Amino acid sequence: MAAEPGPLHVVVDGANVVGSRPDGWWRDRPGAARRLTGQLVALLTTGTRELAAALGQPADRSLRLHLVLEGEAARVEDLSTHALLDVVRADRDGDSAIVALVGELDGDDRLVVTADRELRDRVRAAGADTAGPGALLTGLPG
Repeated sequence: MAAEPGPLHVVVDGANVVGSRPDGWWRDRPGAARRLTGQLVALLTTGTRELAAALGQPADRSLRLHLVLEGEAARVEDLSTHALLDVVRADRDGDSAIVALVGELDGDDRLVVTADRELRDRVRAAGADTAGPGALLTGLPG
């Protein structure tokens, strides 16, 4: 009998996901980070079946989320929390932090959510799969 797969580590390029919606995020980057983090926590609290399916995974696949924030968003202190959500605050640029995180998670299943073509190429070379922001946004509640 084959062993059950471990959790899928979903690495979210926060700036890219927030930037994919023209909702005025640029006027309040800290607020945009709070909203996205809150949505991820709500998802983890209510169940990840829809997100797993939106990411092309079996609905019962367990997920662990890693939200990478950069710039002003990385300095927000009052973000929502959940045991299955790691917030990674990039020291410099988010892309380098994402590539480093993918390397740290080597050996585990990894999927990076971004539309950045260069970043997608870099993480694929490191063995991660990718999905666009739309897949994540489709799987979020509300």
